This record gives sequence, C-alpha cells and structure tokens, in this order.
Amino acid sequence: MVTQTTGTSDEALARRAAAKDSDAFDELVVRYQHRVYRLAFRLVGNDQDALDVTQDVFLQLFRRLHTFRGESRFGTWLYRIATNTALMHRRARARRPTEPLEEYLPRFDSSGSHCGTPEELQVAERAEELLDRQLLGQRMMRAIEQLPEGYRVAFVLRDLEELPTEEVAATLGLKPATVRQRVHRARLMLRGCLSDLLGVQP
Repeated sequence: MVTQTTGTSDEALARRAAAKDSDAFDELVVRYQHRVYRLAFRLVGNDQDALDVTQDVFLQLFRRLHTFRGESRFGTWLYRIATNTALMHRRARARRPTEPLEEYLPRFDSSGSHCGTPEELQVAERAEELLDRQLLGQRMMRAIEQLPEGYRVAFVLRDLEELPTEEVAATLGLKPATVRQRVHRARLMLRGCLSDLLGVQP
C-alpha cells in the first residue's frame, strides 16, 4: 500500500523513513537529490565526482536516518552529511596544489587608505556585481575551488546555496559571526580574483 507523502514535512518523512517506510525515503530523495548534487558539484568541481558524492550521501542517509533526532531541521542535518562527504571525497582525490587567493585581498597603505586606483576600484565593483548576480563562469568556478577550504564551504553554502547564516553555522558547527567573517573574506578574495581576470590588479 502506497502511503501519502505529498505535503508532509521533511522531519515527519525522516521519522517514517527511519521506521522502514520506503515511500517516505523515496520522497526525501526526490526532494533533496538535486540540491545535494548541486552542493557536491560546487564543492568537488566536476560532474562525476559530484555524482559519486550524491550517491554516497543518500547511502549514508539510508544507514543513518535512525540517528536523526530532530534537534535541527532535516535539511540542515542532511547538508552537514553532504558537506562532510564532499570534503572527504575531495581530500581523498589528493588534488594538485592550487594557487592561494589571499594575494587578492584588498591592500591598504599606512594611513589606512585603499591602495587601488579609481579604475581598479571600479573594476572591483564590476567584479562584485558579477558575483552578486552569480554570473560565475568556468574560470570563476576554478577560483572558488582555490579558496581555502573553510572559506570555500562557507561561501558555497551561504552565497551559492543561499542558506541563512544561522543554518550555515549549524551545518558547519560554527558561530554565525565566524560564518559571516569567512564569507566576507571569501568574497574579498573572489572579487580580487575577478578583477585580475578582467585585466586589473586589485
């Protein structure tokens, strides 16, 4: 007998799935498979790895549903599993070292004034506008991959997945202030990198 799942909360579905209701588990997969794949792709950087991570996440979900206590939203709990799985997969791949982006952070002189020329600052604003509109091409995605891991994960969850800061903090086990700081620094590094791609050093 097929049970009704449409309109049921994620948390209620998780409880039913943990009690071996296969229809409830299938509905959770339907609801989250695209989001999990998208997050995985943004963290590991290619389609095949993202598919592998997605498959692993739902296998873990099947095995670990009984541990979901409802202390956080189901989506937050699943995003934590997906984030950790993607990061472990990425580390296991032992990717070649990439050029760090810290050099793209803004520079200030001894008086506290920005070292950039008006032209450079204008290009930086154009770069931030591109980020705000999420017009991230292939080169930009490579730049995101080069962010230090803590900054990259916070940026992806907050700015690309558009999760609230508090939910990102819960997912990563951080304070909201720490998430805001990491996202801010990631934006600064990416803005500087985009300025460089547009032909002007920040």
